[in-house]
Amino acid sequence: MKACWLGIARPVVLAAGAALIAADAHAACPIQLAVYGEAQSGAEIDFTPAGTSATITNTFRMILDNKTVLDGIAMWTEGSAGRPHGSLMYRCPTGDVTGEELAACTMWEGVIYSADDKGGIGLLPAEGADAPKTLIFPDLGPSLEMSAAYGPAGFSKVPWDVFALKGCQE
Repeated sequence: MKACWLGIARPVVLAAGAALIAADAHAACPIQLAVYGEAQSGAEIDFTPAGTSATITNTFRMILDNKTVLDGIAMWTEGSAGRPHGSLMYRCPTGDVTGEELAACTMWEGVIYSADDKGGIGLLPAEGADAPKTLIFPDLGPSLEMSAAYGPAGFSKVPWDVFALKGCQE
């Protein structure tokens, strides 16, 4: 009877250990390698290292349906109430760009919030910090629906404001 119990317990213990390791690996993903998804539209966000920029704290891209890609950045505002101000841009010109040109290709702007498993709300962390479980882009859907990227030449499924952590890039 003892040998039978060990035969059953060993796979259970191994499975439980593997689940803990997977949970630890998932929780330890740095924000610059995080991948998020939005369930309603299937939109995804892939973060990438920001490089050596003195002002940009996060870079990412939002991938919508019809292979529409929006380029995203976050820059922390200065002062005692600093916030990660995010921007999503579509087909922006490169090089010496005017403020007017930048405004024309910016599809969404706002503070990027995060949420943990218990519903605690925070701010998007800068590179090097663990990726939060959830990201919130306030008024993302309505802004994108009014944008130049929406419609026949762009995407057709409007994402909601909440994106959940799906995984970590290697």
